Amino acid sequence: MKFNHDIKALTKTACQTRLLLLDVDGILTDGRLYFYNSGEEIKAFNSLDGHGIKMLISAGVDVGIITGRTSEIIKKRSADLGITILLQGREDKLNALREMQSQVNYSDAEIAYAGDDFPDLPVLKTVGLSFSVPNGHIDIREAVHAVTESNGGMGAVREITDFILKAQNKYPQIK
Repeated sequence: MKFNHDIKALTKTACQTRLLLLDVDGILTDGRLYFYNSGEEIKAFNSLDGHGIKMLISAGVDVGIITGRTSEIIKKRSADLGITILLQGREDKLNALREMQSQVNYSDAEIAYAGDDFPDLPVLKTVGLSFSVPNGHIDIREAVHAVTESNGGMGAVREITDFILKAQNKYPQIK
C-alpha cells in the first residue's frame, strides 16, 4: 500500500476504525459494467476481498456499502458476506453517509471509506481513514490517505481489511 500520509498516524486511526464503507464499481469490482441484452447487469467480485470482509466483520468491525447504482447482485453479494449496511442508488454519498450515521452510532473519525472517483470525494474528505485504488481517478488517489497496490476488484479491499486487522492486532496468526 502507498501511504500519502504518516503511516504511524494512519495505523493509530485504523485502531479506532469501527466501520469500513466501500464503493462498489471500481473498488469491489474492476469498474467495468457488464450487461446482458435483457438489460440485466452482472459483476465480478474477488474472493480475497470477500474473505477479508468476513474476517473484518468477525473481528467486530462493521462493513457497509454506499453506491450510486442499484443492483440485485450487490444486494446478494452483501447478504452473502454479512454486510448489513447497504445504501444503493445514492449519488450524493455524503448525504447517504449522514443518513446512515443518524441510524447507527459512528463518528466520522471511526469510519474508513474506499472510493475511486469524484462522487466519493466528499466522503473520502470527511472520514477518519480514506483509501483509493491505482485504477481510480488521479485526483482521488492524491486526496486519500492511502492507495492500495491492487486494482479495484483485484484484491484492493483485502489490502484495506488486512491493514485494519493488523492495526487492531486482530490479524490471524500464521505459524
